[in-house]
Amino acid sequence: MAVIHRTTLSPTKLELLTTWLPAQPWYCGTGQRPELDRTGGFRLDDPKGEVGIEFMVVTDTSGDQPAEYQVLFSYRGAPLPGADDALIGTTEHGVLGKRWVYDGAHDPVVVAQLLALVVGEAEPQMQSTSNTPDPSVTAGLDEPGITAELAASTATNSPDGTAILVTTAPDGHQLTLHINRELRPGRSTNGQALGHVTAPAPLPDGTTAPTTFVEVHAHP
Repeated sequence: MAVIHRTTLSPTKLELLTTWLPAQPWYCGTGQRPELDRTGGFRLDDPKGEVGIEFMVVTDTSGDQPAEYQVLFSYRGAPLPGADDALIGTTEHGVLGKRWVYDGAHDPVVVAQLLALVVGEAEPQMQSTSNTPDPSVTAGLDEPGITAELAASTATNSPDGTAILVTTAPDGHQLTLHINRELRPGRSTNGQALGHVTAPAPLPDGTTAPTTFVEVHAHP
């Protein structure tokens, strides 16, 4: 399981996002520099222990009303071939050294573990505590016979979020994992969805509400 190191990170994840976030098509621009706070999220484990996987909620208070976004982080000890367009930035970790930080929607290790979570073969972990499951995160898929082995994936960004087309092995079944990038706390899964990932997101009063982070749909 992933180990959470209590150490420095330079630049920090929020500093990297301050530059990266406004360039994304799903970011609701305020005309101001983003003012970001980490306000939620969870982690998944890479079975090989090589890639860090984090689903982070950040709140941007630069506009008239706070806005919540979901960022999929992939942390690697070397560049991911062919993923230059998905690079969020590089940072220096106090224990692990230089880390390449990617948008996890474009990292096959992250997508494989997200698929495993949806089909019940991966366990969500607490965001800031090592080796501790997070029971506030739930996932499910109302489609029998889907395997968690990923054969291929393609991610497409739009103002509505990120759609990841996945193909499973060995059956070649195709699903779309829709990542809700702008989170609406308390939003439930679309009634036509085959599955979901639900986790807490912050409300204005400081509490949280179960919110759909990911919807699973049949590929047309």
